[in-house]
Amino acid sequence: MSKHVAVLMGGWSAERDVSLNSGKACADALERTGYRVSRVDVGRDIATVLQTLKPDVALNVLHGRPGEDGMLQGILEILAIPYSHSGVLSSSLAMHKELAKVVMKAAGIPVPEGVLVPRAEAAKKHLMPRPYVIKPNAEGSSFGVFIVTEQHEHPPQELTREDWPYGDEVLVEKFIPGKELTCAVMGDTPLDVIEIVAATRFYDYEAKYTPGGSKHLLPAPIKPFVYQEARRLALKAHHALGCRGVSRADFRYDDRSAGTEGLVCLEVNTQPGMTETSLVPELAAHAGINFDELVRWMVEDASLNR
Repeated sequence: MSKHVAVLMGGWSAERDVSLNSGKACADALERTGYRVSRVDVGRDIATVLQTLKPDVALNVLHGRPGEDGMLQGILEILAIPYSHSGVLSSSLAMHKELAKVVMKAAGIPVPEGVLVPRAEAAKKHLMPRPYVIKPNAEGSSFGVFIVTEQHEHPPQELTREDWPYGDEVLVEKFIPGKELTCAVMGDTPLDVIEIVAATRFYDYEAKYTPGGSKHLLPAPIKPFVYQEARRLALKAHHALGCRGVSRADFRYDDRSAGTEGLVCLEVNTQPGMTETSLVPELAAHAGINFDELVRWMVEDASLNR
């Protein structure tokens, strides 16, 4: 009998639409490869829904809360439903950018200098020399990210909005010029490295999810030793944070620096996008793993106690 897979998607984070696209692509792929699939738009009643469905496996394709921060993983552990991607602790840790940086730094992975502050404080005055970046401490898809340059006399006042939806803590980090790189890890294998050239100022939400919003250069046109260092650091970050299944590490690389000094890890995504334009499927395809095989691998890799 074919395995029954609940594809968990949607949810209520800022990344709901992306998750629905990822979920549809994965569910279609699993049906093509012979699985029995239930498509689940995750709501607050998810525990009840899963108890009724009784799937063999959950493929977690949520982005942002509650699928990326350990909450959904906790429910799946309690219900004893094997699931994909990272477990409770590593999901929660990677989502909290500042704590993830502490752990990565301790493991010898270079991370950007920065401070974690209440958003009101970041709006009052420049907390570091410009240019710098302000980003929510626990949000994905570049939501609520600002690059503050010499031209900006004041920090962004949007931070003081009463309806600001991205949490009260923000990271203020040194801006690192140069290239935007990303590398995925699948199991214990780092895949290749992509350079992302955004049509906009940086790889924001529009660039990520709009066709033509960014160009992906694969393999990234950087020196071979920098390329291999990005792969090594992606795997090291995956292990340091305790990730499982597939993760994706994002880097900045200041190519004016000597050696690999300019390579800095910004964050690790434990629930990377799985749409047709997403980076992980592109990296897998480059390694000879097509989309259907990638999704099937994620399902077969699922377990408890991750």
